Amino acid sequence: MSDLVASNSSSPNDKVGLASLTEWLNYMQQIHVSAIDMGLSRVLPVAEALGVVQSAKDDAYVFTVAGTNGKGSTTAVIAEMCKAAGYKTALYQSPHLSVFNERVRINGEMVSDETLIDAFSKVEAARLECDLTLSFFEMTTLAALLIFAEADCDVWVLEVGLGGRLDVVNIIDPDMAVITNIGIDHVDWLGDNVEDIGREKAGILRQGISLIYGATEMPSSVQHAIDNEQATCYQIGQDFSYRDIDSMIWQYSNAAVTLQLPRPALSLTNTANALSAVLASPLSVDISAIEQALQTVKLAGRFDYRESHHRHWLFDVAHNEQGVEFLLAQLLPFWQQHLSKHGNQAGRDLPKLKMLFSMLGDKDIDKVVQRLTQAGLPISDWFIAEIDYPRAASTEQLQGVLTQYVDSANIYEFDSLHAATYAVIDDSQPQDLIVVCGSFHTIGEALAALAV
Repeated sequence: MSDLVASNSSSPNDKVGLASLTEWLNYMQQIHVSAIDMGLSRVLPVAEALGVVQSAKDDAYVFTVAGTNGKGSTTAVIAEMCKAAGYKTALYQSPHLSVFNERVRINGEMVSDETLIDAFSKVEAARLECDLTLSFFEMTTLAALLIFAEADCDVWVLEVGLGGRLDVVNIIDPDMAVITNIGIDHVDWLGDNVEDIGREKAGILRQGISLIYGATEMPSSVQHAIDNEQATCYQIGQDFSYRDIDSMIWQYSNAAVTLQLPRPALSLTNTANALSAVLASPLSVDISAIEQALQTVKLAGRFDYRESHHRHWLFDVAHNEQGVEFLLAQLLPFWQQHLSKHGNQAGRDLPKLKMLFSMLGDKDIDKVVQRLTQAGLPISDWFIAEIDYPRAASTEQLQGVLTQYVDSANIYEFDSLHAATYAVIDDSQPQDLIVVCGSFHTIGEALAALAV
């Protein structure tokens, strides 16, 4: 590997004149015909040339997390617990909200532009040597894996991008697998039913490893994969459970322990899945590390409360029906707390709940809007705009769905998320709550507009 990198690492820069991270990211988006190209046949030769597969196998303990929703929260909690226990911990997630570096972290810190550029150059050299084309996601994932290998990380926590079986992350054999849940999403790539989708996600299993399964219902395709691989499955509701005690404390239980723990700023379901994975691993993670991690873990865009521009904001990347269920489970009680805290201030009207909303056009906008509008939340106004992204839903598409459930007088259209963000500020009061949801891109553009 070192000879290959040494002899070719400068050639991509010399050839295309790439100097900055932005130039590299733009270049990698152009070198493959398809943004999504499922399969590992093109990736494996490059990965083997780089040595990342062998490095993970020999030197690291690997958690791989798949699922329809909750992967980001689950991987964040696993990584935070391992880091708190003293392991040098690598975390790979996607997509990002603000800057690409968010995807690649070591011990909680984003890697630098220079580290990414160096890895991209080495991946490009190996790609050229193998005479193959790779998609943007394949190139960037290989770069992340190379960074982790070169940093000699003890633990790798890897979030699957799409599906499982054919996702580039699956070139690495996990020691522990997690499937958070299985819902209908990415139907063009994974299938339009839970059996097909479950089969794809269960492709991360390997012979004899453990699986944490974070939903109470399991497709038969997943059970079949568990049986075939002779994996040990720990399923929520059967082998472990959790109980919400109050705003500060929650309780986790499995066959061996019952723990009362600090409440994290993330979904308890995803936290319980993550904790189960750590406890089922051979890693030495004691109760003090678990408690420390739960008090410090956070993830931008996942029930992410902030105060900015003298307004209360709640950002959540929910973009499908199941994701909205996760959001609502936390938002309904949160709204009541917000009312109690801000609803009795002299000289002020009662707080209003306003929605800043946009989605990708290939998502099930109708089901998302239906759940949001029928959940019992008093949403007073909707502010919508088209995301600056090729697959974005148009404002006309968003408006067409919303008017089936919302009075058109309460829907406001704008040319950009930036304009919509400042419009909702102008149209709200300091006691109001503004919820931003619908897509990673919606959250990213709103945060960029607010410069937070």
